[in-house]
Amino acid sequence: MQPRRLQTPKNLVEQWDTVFTALSEEPRRQLVASLSDADRDASVSLPLAAMSPTIGPGAETLTIELYHQHLPLLARHGFVEWDEEKDRAWRGPNFTQVEIVMNLLQQNAVVLPDSLVYGCQRLERERRNA
Repeated sequence: MQPRRLQTPKNLVEQWDTVFTALSEEPRRQLVASLSDADRDASVSLPLAAMSPTIGPGAETLTIELYHQHLPLLARHGFVEWDEEKDRAWRGPNFTQVEIVMNLLQQNAVVLPDSLVYGCQRLERERRNA
């Protein structure tokens, strides 16, 4: 007996595309990582939670990019919710979809190509600790 499909193949492909688009920019990956590290019901401070420790724009540029580009994309797909007035973000109802992909990358840092690991402190740490 085959399991019942919850999505059409086209919808499944679109969902994967959405997850990978959400994780395709460093500030969004940093925000997902920050939220993943925080308690489940906690919020994180913006723009600090989206800042890369190694690369990226300054706080002012990042704040503009966050509010006009990154946060709207993540919120549109339910990955995060945010309050612009309080400069806070928290997990959205679909956060698990992006969190699990980030966690799988971290758990498999030892088998990732060096070109995807070096320069990413989180993956470098996972590889060292493996």
